[in-house]
Amino acid sequence: MSAILETSELPAVFDGVKLAAVAAVLYVIVRCLNLKSPTAPPELIYQDSALARFLLKSCPLLTKEYIPPLIWGKSGHIQTALYGKMGRVRSPHPYGLRKYLTMPDGATATFDLFEPRSEHCIGEDVTMVICPGIANHSEKQYIRTFVDYAQKNGYRCAVLNHLGALPNIELTSPRMFTYGCTWEFGAMVNYIKKTYPQTKLVVVGFSLGGNIVCKYLGESQANQERVLCCVSVCQGYSALRAQETFMQWDHCRRFYNFLMADNMKKIILSHR
Repeated sequence: MSAILETSELPAVFDGVKLAAVAAVLYVIVRCLNLKSPTAPPELIYQDSALARFLLKSCPLLTKEYIPPLIWGKSGHIQTALYGKMGRVRSPHPYGLRKYLTMPDGATATFDLFEPRSEHCIGEDVTMVICPGIANHSEKQYIRTFVDYAQKNGYRCAVLNHLGALPNIELTSPRMFTYGCTWEFGAMVNYIKKTYPQTKLVVVGFSLGGNIVCKYLGESQANQERVLCCVSVCQGYSALRAQETFMQWDHCRRFYNFLMADNMKKIILSHR
Protein backbone atom coordinates (compact mmCIF):
# COMPACT_ATOMS: atom_id res chain seq x y z
CA MET A 1 0.00 0.00 0.00
CA SER A 2 2.83 2.37 0.90
CA ALA A 3 4.57 1.57 -2.41
CA ILE A 4 1.43 2.50 -4.34
CA LEU A 5 1.15 5.84 -2.50
CA GLU A 6 4.80 6.68 -3.19
CA THR A 7 4.56 5.96 -6.91
CA SER A 8 1.39 8.02 -7.27
CA GLU A 9 3.25 11.09 -5.97
CA LEU A 10 6.17 10.74 -8.40
CA PRO A 11 4.45 12.31 -11.44
CA ALA A 12 3.62 15.41 -9.43
CA VAL A 13 7.27 15.67 -8.33
CA PHE A 14 8.48 15.30 -11.92
CA ASP A 15 6.01 17.92 -13.10
CA GLY A 16 7.36 20.32 -10.48
CA VAL A 17 10.94 19.67 -11.60
CA LYS A 18 10.00 20.20 -15.25
CA LEU A 19 8.21 23.44 -14.39
CA ALA A 20 11.22 24.68 -12.43
CA ALA A 21 13.55 23.74 -15.30
CA VAL A 22 11.36 25.57 -17.84
CA ALA A 23 11.20 28.63 -15.57
CA ALA A 24 14.99 28.58 -15.17
CA VAL A 25 15.51 28.34 -18.95
CA LEU A 26 13.08 31.19 -19.59
CA TYR A 27 14.82 33.32 -16.97
CA VAL A 28 18.22 32.70 -18.59
CA ILE A 29 16.80 33.51 -22.04
CA VAL A 30 15.25 36.77 -20.81
CA ARG A 31 18.53 37.76 -19.11
CA CYS A 32 20.75 36.76 -22.04
CA LEU A 33 18.54 38.44 -24.63
CA ASN A 34 18.18 41.50 -22.40
CA LEU A 35 14.44 41.50 -23.14
CA LYS A 36 13.51 43.60 -20.10
CA SER A 37 15.75 46.47 -21.19
CA PRO A 38 13.57 49.49 -22.08
CA THR A 39 13.99 51.26 -25.42
CA ALA A 40 15.02 54.91 -25.37
CA PRO A 41 16.49 57.60 -27.60
CA PRO A 42 20.29 57.89 -27.45
CA GLU A 43 21.88 60.21 -24.90
CA LEU A 44 23.62 63.04 -26.73
CA ILE A 45 26.49 64.97 -25.15
CA TYR A 46 27.63 67.94 -27.21
CA GLN A 47 28.59 71.58 -27.05
CA ASP A 48 26.05 73.98 -28.50
CA SER A 49 27.56 75.21 -31.75
CA ALA A 50 26.59 75.84 -35.35
CA LEU A 51 28.07 72.48 -36.37
CA ALA A 52 26.19 70.60 -33.63
CA ARG A 53 22.90 72.24 -34.57
CA PHE A 54 23.52 71.43 -38.25
CA LEU A 55 24.20 67.77 -37.44
CA LEU A 56 21.08 67.45 -35.29
CA LYS A 57 18.97 69.04 -38.02
CA SER A 58 20.52 66.89 -40.76
CA CYS A 59 20.38 63.63 -38.77
CA PRO A 60 16.98 63.45 -37.01
CA LEU A 61 17.70 59.76 -36.37
CA LEU A 62 20.04 60.85 -33.56
CA THR A 63 17.10 62.02 -31.43
CA LYS A 64 14.66 59.22 -32.21
CA GLU A 65 13.95 56.24 -29.98
CA TYR A 66 15.88 53.15 -31.08
CA ILE A 67 13.58 50.14 -31.42
CA PRO A 68 15.72 47.03 -32.07
CA PRO A 69 14.58 43.87 -33.89
CA LEU A 70 12.39 41.53 -31.85
CA ILE A 71 13.82 38.64 -29.77
CA TRP A 72 17.55 39.07 -30.47
CA GLY A 73 17.84 42.81 -31.11
CA LYS A 74 18.42 43.86 -27.50
CA SER A 75 21.33 41.50 -26.91
CA GLY A 76 24.70 42.96 -27.80
CA HIS A 77 26.27 39.50 -27.48
CA ILE A 78 24.00 37.97 -30.14
CA GLN A 79 24.40 40.98 -32.45
CA THR A 80 28.20 40.74 -32.09
CA ALA A 81 28.20 36.99 -32.76
CA LEU A 82 25.83 37.15 -35.74
CA TYR A 83 27.43 40.10 -37.49
CA GLY A 84 30.99 39.14 -36.53
CA LYS A 85 30.68 35.64 -37.98
CA MET A 86 27.95 35.91 -40.60
CA GLY A 87 27.89 39.57 -41.59
CA ARG A 88 25.02 40.69 -43.73
CA VAL A 89 22.99 38.23 -45.73
CA ARG A 90 24.49 39.73 -48.88
CA SER A 91 27.70 41.46 -47.91
CA PRO A 92 28.93 43.72 -50.76
CA HIS A 93 32.31 43.23 -52.42
CA PRO A 94 33.54 46.64 -53.58
CA TYR A 95 36.40 46.60 -56.07
CA GLY A 96 39.57 48.47 -55.14
CA LEU A 97 43.27 48.67 -55.92
CA ARG A 98 45.86 47.65 -53.33
CA LYS A 99 48.67 50.14 -52.81
CA TYR A 100 52.05 49.36 -51.27
CA LEU A 101 54.14 51.91 -49.38
CA THR A 102 57.69 51.31 -48.14
CA MET A 103 58.24 52.81 -44.70
CA PRO A 104 61.59 54.28 -43.56
CA ASP A 105 62.34 51.20 -41.41
CA GLY A 106 61.70 48.79 -44.30
CA ALA A 107 58.13 47.88 -43.32
CA THR A 108 55.62 47.53 -46.17
CA ALA A 109 52.37 49.36 -45.46
CA THR A 110 49.33 48.55 -47.59
CA PHE A 111 45.98 50.19 -48.14
CA ASP A 112 43.10 49.65 -50.56
CA LEU A 113 41.82 52.49 -52.73
CA PHE A 114 38.18 52.58 -53.88
CA GLU A 115 36.97 55.15 -56.39
CA PRO A 116 33.47 56.74 -56.09
CA ARG A 117 30.67 55.26 -58.16
CA SER A 118 28.60 58.44 -58.40
CA GLU A 119 29.02 62.19 -58.12
CA HIS A 120 29.20 63.68 -54.65
CA CYS A 121 26.14 65.67 -53.58
CA ILE A 122 28.14 68.93 -53.30
CA GLY A 123 30.01 68.23 -56.55
CA GLU A 124 33.45 68.22 -54.91
CA ASP A 125 36.23 65.64 -54.64
CA VAL A 126 36.04 64.12 -51.14
CA THR A 127 38.08 61.17 -49.90
CA MET A 128 37.38 59.14 -46.79
CA VAL A 129 40.62 57.94 -45.17
CA ILE A 130 39.56 54.99 -43.03
CA CYS A 131 41.35 53.20 -40.20
CA PRO A 132 39.70 49.86 -39.22
CA GLY A 133 39.51 48.31 -35.75
CA ILE A 134 42.07 46.13 -34.01
CA ALA A 135 43.71 43.53 -36.29
CA ASN A 136 41.29 44.45 -39.09
CA HIS A 137 41.68 45.40 -42.73
CA SER A 138 39.77 46.30 -45.89
CA GLU A 139 38.49 42.74 -46.40
CA LYS A 140 36.40 42.70 -43.22
CA GLN A 141 32.66 42.67 -43.81
CA TYR A 142 31.82 45.82 -41.86
CA ILE A 143 34.50 47.73 -43.78
CA ARG A 144 33.24 46.41 -47.13
CA THR A 145 29.68 47.43 -46.23
CA PHE A 146 30.78 50.92 -45.17
CA VAL A 147 32.93 51.43 -48.28
CA ASP A 148 30.15 50.26 -50.60
CA TYR A 149 27.72 52.76 -49.09
CA ALA A 150 30.31 55.58 -49.23
CA GLN A 151 31.13 54.84 -52.90
CA LYS A 152 27.46 55.02 -53.85
CA ASN A 153 27.29 58.47 -52.25
CA GLY A 154 30.24 59.86 -54.18
CA TYR A 155 33.15 59.33 -51.79
CA ARG A 156 36.56 57.96 -52.68
CA CYS A 157 37.74 55.62 -49.92
CA ALA A 158 41.23 54.72 -48.77
CA VAL A 159 41.28 51.89 -46.19
CA LEU A 160 44.41 51.12 -44.18
CA ASN A 161 45.34 47.46 -43.72
CA HIS A 162 46.92 47.21 -40.28
CA LEU A 163 50.50 46.06 -40.55
CA GLY A 164 50.54 42.26 -40.26
CA ALA A 165 46.75 41.84 -40.23
CA LEU A 166 46.37 40.58 -43.81
CA PRO A 167 47.20 36.85 -43.93
CA ASN A 168 48.62 37.00 -47.46
CA ILE A 169 50.95 39.98 -46.93
CA GLU A 170 54.27 39.12 -45.30
CA LEU A 171 56.08 41.48 -42.95
CA THR A 172 59.25 43.04 -44.36
CA SER A 173 60.49 44.42 -41.04
CA PRO A 174 60.50 43.02 -37.47
CA ARG A 175 57.34 44.83 -36.34
CA MET A 176 53.57 44.76 -36.78
CA PHE A 177 50.81 47.22 -35.92
CA THR A 178 50.52 48.57 -32.40
CA TYR A 179 47.79 50.40 -30.50
CA GLY A 180 49.26 53.87 -30.91
CA CYS A 181 51.47 53.93 -34.01
CA THR A 182 50.25 56.40 -36.65
CA TRP A 183 53.07 55.91 -39.18
CA GLU A 184 51.17 53.73 -41.66
CA PHE A 185 48.00 55.82 -41.47
CA GLY A 186 50.05 59.00 -41.95
CA ALA A 187 51.80 57.50 -44.98
CA MET A 188 48.43 56.61 -46.52
CA VAL A 189 47.06 60.13 -45.94
CA ASN A 190 50.19 61.72 -47.45
CA TYR A 191 49.83 59.48 -50.53
CA ILE A 192 46.22 60.60 -50.99
CA LYS A 193 47.14 64.28 -50.58
CA LYS A 194 49.91 64.04 -53.18
CA THR A 195 47.96 61.91 -55.65
CA TYR A 196 44.75 63.97 -55.40
CA PRO A 197 45.86 67.55 -54.68
CA GLN A 198 42.29 68.90 -54.96
CA THR A 199 40.59 66.37 -52.70
CA LYS A 200 39.25 67.13 -49.25
CA LEU A 201 39.44 64.55 -46.48
CA VAL A 202 36.97 62.95 -44.10
CA VAL A 203 38.90 60.99 -41.47
CA VAL A 204 37.12 57.87 -40.13
CA GLY A 205 38.29 55.47 -37.43
CA PHE A 206 36.58 52.40 -36.00
CA SER A 207 37.36 51.26 -32.43
CA LEU A 208 41.17 51.10 -32.20
CA GLY A 209 41.23 53.01 -35.49
CA GLY A 210 39.43 55.85 -33.72
CA ASN A 211 42.34 56.15 -31.29
CA ILE A 212 44.85 56.16 -34.13
CA VAL A 213 43.11 58.81 -36.26
CA CYS A 214 42.53 61.15 -33.31
CA LYS A 215 46.15 60.74 -32.22
CA TYR A 216 47.31 61.39 -35.79
CA LEU A 217 45.31 64.61 -36.08
CA GLY A 218 46.60 65.81 -32.71
CA GLU A 219 50.27 65.10 -33.39
CA SER A 220 50.72 68.01 -35.80
CA GLN A 221 48.57 70.85 -37.07
CA ALA A 222 49.86 70.03 -40.57
CA ASN A 223 48.04 66.68 -40.32
CA GLN A 224 44.75 68.60 -40.14
CA GLU A 225 45.21 70.34 -43.50
CA ARG A 226 42.34 69.73 -45.96
CA VAL A 227 40.45 67.71 -43.32
CA LEU A 228 36.74 68.53 -43.29
CA CYS A 229 35.96 66.49 -40.18
CA CYS A 230 36.90 63.40 -38.19
CA VAL A 231 34.45 60.63 -37.24
CA SER A 232 35.48 58.26 -34.43
CA VAL A 233 33.20 55.21 -34.10
CA CYS A 234 33.17 53.19 -30.83
CA GLN A 235 36.54 54.54 -29.71
CA GLY A 236 38.07 53.54 -26.38
CA TYR A 237 39.47 56.39 -24.31
CA SER A 238 41.42 54.95 -21.37
CA ALA A 239 43.51 51.83 -21.94
CA LEU A 240 44.26 51.45 -18.21
CA ARG A 241 40.60 51.56 -17.17
CA ALA A 242 39.63 49.31 -20.07
CA GLN A 243 42.24 46.78 -18.96
CA GLU A 244 40.62 46.56 -15.52
CA THR A 245 37.16 46.28 -17.08
CA PHE A 246 38.17 43.44 -19.41
CA MET A 247 39.27 41.35 -16.42
CA GLN A 248 35.72 41.37 -15.02
CA TRP A 249 33.18 38.60 -15.63
CA ASP A 250 30.16 40.94 -15.91
CA HIS A 251 28.56 40.86 -19.37
CA CYS A 252 31.12 38.21 -20.49
CA ARG A 253 33.90 40.84 -20.60
CA ARG A 254 36.61 38.39 -19.66
CA PHE A 255 35.44 36.05 -22.42
CA TYR A 256 35.76 38.84 -25.00
CA ASN A 257 39.20 39.64 -23.60
CA PHE A 258 40.19 36.01 -24.17
CA LEU A 259 38.89 36.08 -27.76
CA MET A 260 40.76 39.28 -28.64
CA ALA A 261 43.97 38.06 -27.02
CA ASP A 262 43.69 34.74 -28.85
CA ASN A 263 43.22 36.57 -32.16
CA MET A 264 46.31 38.68 -31.49
CA LYS A 265 48.33 35.56 -30.65
CA LYS A 266 47.31 33.97 -33.96
CA ILE A 267 48.43 37.03 -35.91
CA ILE A 268 51.77 37.22 -34.09
CA LEU A 269 52.45 33.50 -34.47
CA SER A 270 51.59 33.64 -38.19
CA HIS A 271 54.63 35.91 -38.67
CA ARG A 272 57.09 34.05 -36.43
